[in-house]
Amino acid sequence: MIHGESYKPIIAEAAKMAVGEENIYERVFIFELLKDKNDPNAVAGAVGFSVREPKFYVFKAKAVLLATGGAALLFRPRSTGEAAGRTWYAIFDTGSGYYMGLKAGAMLTQFEHRFIPFRFKDGYGPVG
Repeated sequence: MIHGESYKPIIAEAAKMAVGEENIYERVFIFELLKDKNDPNAVAGAVGFSVREPKFYVFKAKAVLLATGGAALLFRPRSTGEAAGRTWYAIFDTGSGYYMGLKAGAMLTQFEHRFIPFRFKDGYGPVG
């Protein structure tokens, strides 16, 4: 069985090797997407700040992938103990990606879906 908390560091190391350590920015809070002045339907970059140092970043990009996750903390999970800290209840999924996408002009759809992990005797977590 694959557990996300042990699998993520392995994938992160492979990503660092693929793109180069100098091209990875960690602990940067992105708060605004920058629109392309020549194409009003395209995003050309993003701006953010370091959460550890007094630094401000402006990123220019040919393509932007908004992968902030959902909005996991809108509802309080019923899990207790160890299950409450599993990766499917990510504390950083605040819905900020929805806000940035909407503000940049993205069409947001299918908000009627909500992830609900199955519960079964002596276990917990997403199944299937």
